[in-house]
Amino acid sequence: MLIILLGPPGAGKGTQAESIVKDYSLVYISTGDILRAAVKEDKELGRKAKHYMDQGSLVPDELVVEIVKDRLKDPDCQNGALFDGFPRTVEQAKFLDEALPEIGSMVDGVLLIEVDEDELIERLTGRRVCSKCNAVYHLKFNPPEVRNVCDQCGGDLYQRDDDSIETVKERLEVYKKQTGPLISFYKDKNVLYPVDGNEDISSVYKKIKAVLDKL
Repeated sequence: MLIILLGPPGAGKGTQAESIVKDYSLVYISTGDILRAAVKEDKELGRKAKHYMDQGSLVPDELVVEIVKDRLKDPDCQNGALFDGFPRTVEQAKFLDEALPEIGSMVDGVLLIEVDEDELIERLTGRRVCSKCNAVYHLKFNPPEVRNVCDQCGGDLYQRDDDSIETVKERLEVYKKQTGPLISFYKDKNVLYPVDGNEDISSVYKKIKAVLDKL
């Protein structure tokens, strides 16, 4: 089973991915991880990718897909894999569709975790970090006992720059522009499964499981 996981920042993809790979014996694959692994293992494809990475350039879509295809041939991927953050563009998705039949595989389903924008902003801007021990809190989901004071060391809590409302809104706009066409692409192929991600973690996972159990 080959599953793609889509969703905006703050949708809880990472948390849900942990449960999915555990319950369905899938290998978790992110392009960042496999690119670094290919470079570290000094494979031919990894050396090609390193050339672009060293120059600060994006690795071409065709090469990324070749590295993904090579990874799927590994024995631990026998039961399938869960892609998180890949493909990022329609071009990558098209290259993937062309490459998968060569290894006798196909995309079985694309899970799209949907969350209201107001909820996403609340989730993403509510994080606070201790300036001393780096403990992480959330104003709504995991608040400190005393406002802006760390429970563990008494240090001051602060909001990271990338958690500011301006940065969060910018990240969400980038997501919409990048992923919107990808959502339409998989919807047209009848493999897109939207999941309401506004509820608590366990409720969302029940919905995900209901989809996966039918694939």
